This record gives sequence, structure tokens and C-alpha cells, in this order.
Amino acid sequence: MRHRIISLALFVAAAALGGCTYERSGPPENHLSDWGAEPPSNRAVTVCHAYGCQKTTRVTFSDKDVNEISKLMRKVRKKDTPYEELRAVAYAVGWMERKTGDIVGTKADRPGMDLRASGDPTQQDCVDEATTTTSYLMFLAKRGLIKHHTVEIPFSKGNVLKGALQGDPAKYWPHWTAVLKDKKDGQKWAVDSWIYENGENPAVVKVDEWYIKDLDALPKPTT
Repeated sequence: MRHRIISLALFVAAAALGGCTYERSGPPENHLSDWGAEPPSNRAVTVCHAYGCQKTTRVTFSDKDVNEISKLMRKVRKKDTPYEELRAVAYAVGWMERKTGDIVGTKADRPGMDLRASGDPTQQDCVDEATTTTSYLMFLAKRGLIKHHTVEIPFSKGNVLKGALQGDPAKYWPHWTAVLKDKKDGQKWAVDSWIYENGENPAVVKVDEWYIKDLDALPKPTT
């Protein structure tokens, strides 16, 4: 709980800065630990839900599940390139979200933010989504299904000051995303599924091009 309070304090502090990018160093495990999420194993992931990881649920994937994910990624990937790997990862994350959604109940998650949903175990905010997606990505990496990228610690962007001036601070509230980094050129990619229905492919976009205006201008799901 102490880690969550510290993380929330840092989150609020970042918001108070107005227009900012809140980046952290260190492995992705640090982010999971701060929000009380157990790191993935070779068989299980942690799903955060109820907003701000108020609840965490451990979900185990069977050998059949892993084979399905691997088969899907091979089918989607047209070439053995970093770009095609990103596409394949997007489909895998969508598949995993649907699978865990049926188990955890987050298949009922409404896209975007609803402050009234805090504490509802069927709902996920951007912290839940970024943390859970990071768990998915780490799981895929552990199973050897990601080889051109490394899983990075999540980060956030926001511009509360701009929103306040326009009378709608929530529209520019700091928003978190999971991150992959290309091993060759160092390009970082946001992997973001928060704005979409449960189980839709996340958007995969360069971090510099992600969330540069407001929530309405977030990219579309990866196809």
C-alpha cells in the first residue's frame, strides 16, 4: 500500500507541473511493484483493475493458450522485422485482454475514463491498463515471443494546466502507457489500449507522437 501511495503522489505531482512527460528509469518490475502488481511468470500475469490497481488478479495461461498466442503472432507477422513484431504484439495483447477479461470480469470495462468507476472491479483506468499491458508484454518476452524489442517501464504525459485554462482539465489529465523499445535503433513505442473497448488491439505508436494533443486525439487501434 505504501508503494501505491508514493506512486499516486508522484502522479499528482507530475500533473501539477502542467504540460509534462513523466518518465522513470529502471526496469518495468519497478512500476509493477509500486502499484502492487506481482511480476509475470512463465505461466501467469497480473491484471490490475478497479482504478489505480486497487485490485489485482493473477491469471494463469495454459499451454494451449500460449500456443494460440504464438500461432496468432506468426499469422499476423508478415516478415521477421521490428515493425511486424509490433503488429503481432498488438494482436497478442488484444487476445490476452479478451482472455483475462472473461476471467476477471474486465470484459465489461468501458473505454476511457469514468471517475465514478473507481473501486469497480470490472473497470480499468489508464494505470490499470498500462500496468496490465506491461505484464502481458513481459510475459510474451519471457516466452520468447518478443525478440526485436525490450519491455520498458511505463511513462505518462499530460497537460492539466492547458485543460484548466480551457475549463476541462480531465481532457488533458496525465495518461499512462506501456512501452516497448527497439533493440537496434532505440525507438520507444507506446502500447496503449486504455481508450478502446476491452479486447481491441492497442494502439502502437512512437512515444513522441503519442498523446500530443488531448484524449480525443489518441491514435486508433493497430490493424
